[in-house]
Amino acid sequence: MQKIDEIIDLGTIAYAEAWEYQQKLFDKAIAQKQLGVSTTQTLILCEHPHVITLGKHGNSDNLLLPVENLRKRGVEFFYTDRGGDITYHGPGQLVVYPIFDLNAFEMGLKSYIFNLEEVIIRLLNDYGIKAERMSGATGVWLGADSDKNVRKICAIGVRSSHFVTMHGLALNVNTDLSYFSLINPCGFTEKGVTSIQKELNSGCLKMDEIKNRIIHYFFEIFESKK
Repeated sequence: MQKIDEIIDLGTIAYAEAWEYQQKLFDKAIAQKQLGVSTTQTLILCEHPHVITLGKHGNSDNLLLPVENLRKRGVEFFYTDRGGDITYHGPGQLVVYPIFDLNAFEMGLKSYIFNLEEVIIRLLNDYGIKAERMSGATGVWLGADSDKNVRKICAIGVRSSHFVTMHGLALNVNTDLSYFSLINPCGFTEKGVTSIQKELNSGCLKMDEIKNRIIHYFFEIFESKK
């Protein structure tokens, strides 16, 4: 059975630094595969200062303010090489970057994204939050089967080369959701965003507790896939 070998908690780190960090691991894993050497399966956890990122196939019209105005508000902007459209990262949001060799887990990219969603669905169930997938839209949603109040709680955007992955998921835990008003989140104009804190109508949740649960479900789901 394939194992997740390494868990790295980068704490709060600038988006560009985290990107560079995971890129090095990503490049190393691809090089190992090409040499026929066993790859290391790494799970990176972090939070970012305020930043908006646009995926390689994203629509820049979904950014609702000029970049100069964002910077005045202390929000960075990056074009990035992940899939998906536009999203926001910031304090109180848990970002997870798995650097996984999907061949080692015997799964394709579609199954991989399904399993990322499953990690979050199981975690949210621990808090009594009913989350689900939505047809035609990657990520984890609440109220997906209703006509009103459909809201996203976790965004997913990945890059894959030689079946090695980088980028990953962003779960709103204690996130200041007002920053999502600067964009059309993931390109949607008629769907909302939410957080665990908002759904529970609670004070700030302990991020270490969320991290421990997400690690648990990564092990539970991915290490049972062989």
